[in-house]
Amino acid sequence: MREFTVPPLATAPRVGGLADSVYDNAAADPERVALTRKDDEGQWQDVTAAQFRDEVMALAKGLLAQGVRFGDRVGIMSRTRYEWTLFDFALWSVGAQSVPLYPTSSAEQVFWMLHNADVTACLVEHEDHAMTIGSVIDRLPHLRKLWQLDADPVAELTAAGAHMEDEVVHRHRMAVTPEATATIIYTSGTTGRPKGCVITHANFMAESDNIVLRYERVFKSKAGEEAATLLFLPLAHVFGRMVQVAAIRGRVKLAHQPELVARALLPDLQTFRPTFILAVPYIFEKVFAAARRKAEADGKVGAFDKAVEIAVRYAEAQENKAFGTGSGPSASLRMQHQIFDKLVYSKVREAMGGRVRHAMSGGSAMERRLGLFFAGAGVIIYEGYGLTESTAAATANPPERTRYGTVGVPVPGTTVHLAEDGEIWLYGGQVFQGYHNDPKATDAVLHDGWFSTGDLGAVDEDGYLTITGRKKEVLVTSGGKTVSPVPLEERVRAHPLVAQCIVVGNDRPFIAALVTLDPEAVTHWLAMRGKPEMPPHDLVRDPDLETEIRRAVVAANTLVSQAESIRTFRILAHQFSEEHGLLTPSLKLKRKAIETAYSAEVDALYRG
Repeated sequence: MREFTVPPLATAPRVGGLADSVYDNAAADPERVALTRKDDEGQWQDVTAAQFRDEVMALAKGLLAQGVRFGDRVGIMSRTRYEWTLFDFALWSVGAQSVPLYPTSSAEQVFWMLHNADVTACLVEHEDHAMTIGSVIDRLPHLRKLWQLDADPVAELTAAGAHMEDEVVHRHRMAVTPEATATIIYTSGTTGRPKGCVITHANFMAESDNIVLRYERVFKSKAGEEAATLLFLPLAHVFGRMVQVAAIRGRVKLAHQPELVARALLPDLQTFRPTFILAVPYIFEKVFAAARRKAEADGKVGAFDKAVEIAVRYAEAQENKAFGTGSGPSASLRMQHQIFDKLVYSKVREAMGGRVRHAMSGGSAMERRLGLFFAGAGVIIYEGYGLTESTAAATANPPERTRYGTVGVPVPGTTVHLAEDGEIWLYGGQVFQGYHNDPKATDAVLHDGWFSTGDLGAVDEDGYLTITGRKKEVLVTSGGKTVSPVPLEERVRAHPLVAQCIVVGNDRPFIAALVTLDPEAVTHWLAMRGKPEMPPHDLVRDPDLETEIRRAVVAANTLVSQAESIRTFRILAHQFSEEHGLLTPSLKLKRKAIETAYSAEVDALYRG
């Protein structure tokens, strides 16, 4: 089969918009804790459903008082924080549309998005963002208002709207229909200008409601425990926005963390103690790497690696049982697993707060062995696949039959079709309406409701999808060999010392790679071997380090034929960064930009 459909679980609402859930939740259970936010001392403070409704209402009145009107577009340039969610639902309460801007966007990118979306007001986090917009404001004649979060615009707007009756907001809210635009999210864009994806209230409802119902064991609390999640994904990205909407609509306690780095995130996981998280593979890789480094520093790396082996075997045996190809873990394996649960797995879970038993992962591929390890350690990660144009997840692994290393089956209400060339096409209530002000680009990808993703995939006998690459990223060597770089790159990245890997070789005689290093892992590796700290340019020439990276490359080459294998590689002194225009805000490689920036290094790989 090349087409798979899963019927919807949620009924598509015929009236109303996303803000309605805030008011409905408060009416149904006003004292339920809806969100949690940090106070000035860094302590978590609960916000009830009634409090959140009142704050949304007060802010909505202030927005109206300061000239925001039904259908207006308001930019938001900020990291993930409580106020973003507050503004989103206040804007939706008055029928306005939010336009997320990545906080690391350049002045020209900001100009393009604000101009293209015809934004009339903008919320920024701090003065640097205000200055970025200020540098292009003379080219934005329709931008009338600029609010700055660190100047407390919530208080300013609340005061401005204090004279207004609640009924004015309710009249605006009642005029919102499911088909109305909720947001325009600009694709992070690995090539070219970002395109504005028009996403409706109905798109978000179809996505979040079906996922909450299908993954009830994730989004609902068990007896005596409230469901809670810590949102640390960028709210400028569709995955983060979907989590926000699903938490409010699914009545899950929601907290925010603005920094997607392990050193800031792990302490908040331990104090907030979520019951589930939604993340990108990078987070799980960091948790695993930190646990292994600690074990090695304590002289217990042998026991840790044995625990990893047992966890993988245990999860694999459970997977085989779920698919009817095995009887489950043996008595001996269960006993070993129980021992390591106390010694190792419980500590891994504690690093994530101690209560996490489920997680969802998207954005890029997760190595199968890593998913098996976490499942064996008591945290089941449901890997999925989606795009901005599909309002986040289009496929995901089902809770009762997770196949690690795949992105699962269609989420309810979705049809997945594989074209003859392997391209993935999607159809469902979450598929976007098109690109704002770009009918040519829209016509290129939307065909009678079907969205042609540009991604390539394969489906196994049970209907589970695996992403094999992107059509535009497939390499063709000068000898005519076609190579998808993603599987090779992901396998190289599985090595603890590797931060990033890009495979090159288009119109070249063979495949090669550029590799960057993880600084924390390298520092630990040097210390464990009694080597002194080295400047980056000396470090990359260290023969022992080169041997380690060569092991990662050899492991990757086992996935492919000799003609498709990485023949040579180069270790770079510095990571690819978003600041230098080499990564998208969602941490995807900008391949052309990297090959241009490192053209001398790429050319050197093919000399001689």
